[in-house]
Amino acid sequence: MEMISIWIAAILTLGIFSFLYKDNPLYKACEALFVGVSAAYWAIVFYFDNIYKKFYEGAVTADEPDYFLWIGAILGLLFLTRLIPKIGWVSRWPMALIVGATAGLWMVGYFVSNAMNQIGSTISGIIVYDTATGFVAWGETFGSLVILVGVLSGLVYFFFSKEHKGVFGATAKVGTWFLMVTFGASFGYTVMSRMSLLIGRVDFLLGDWLGILR
Repeated sequence: MEMISIWIAAILTLGIFSFLYKDNPLYKACEALFVGVSAAYWAIVFYFDNIYKKFYEGAVTADEPDYFLWIGAILGLLFLTRLIPKIGWVSRWPMALIVGATAGLWMVGYFVSNAMNQIGSTISGIIVYDTATGFVAWGETFGSLVILVGVLSGLVYFFFSKEHKGVFGATAKVGTWFLMVTFGASFGYTVMSRMSLLIGRVDFLLGDWLGILR
């Protein structure tokens, strides 16, 4: 059974890689199988984690039922009205509630993490001292100054109420450089993560399947 599973995984991997040549029926079959298996897996996980454990055990068979779970269950059922064209508009009610509640719930959290903490990290500890010697740690201080300049110049770049000319325009230009470095680093991190997935698949094909790397 282990050998059969290895061969199935290898054929599916090669089927996905076949898209590098051109779109073909084998790739479409592997893609459809991947999407279908993923959808079925998460459907089962959501069923047992939410419908069975939370709702059934918490609101139906529990000694002290949580009646608020019934509200969530009813709203979830209203989503299914999308399948009926005549009453499909009812599904907008739970969607509006979820969007509004989620926005209100996460607004404070994102404001603290993306705004206040960012401001605090930028303006605090600009001049860093070595705790052992008591002298200025020039390396860490230089890094703090670079972050400060990057944040301020980046904010200037997004200030469109004033034309970007003179000193203001030069500062916005510096902000553009910092933004490009940030986006480049983020893109590079994404590429490296995808490369790690590719390396893992190639290692599987050459090692577990063909046995070349053993």
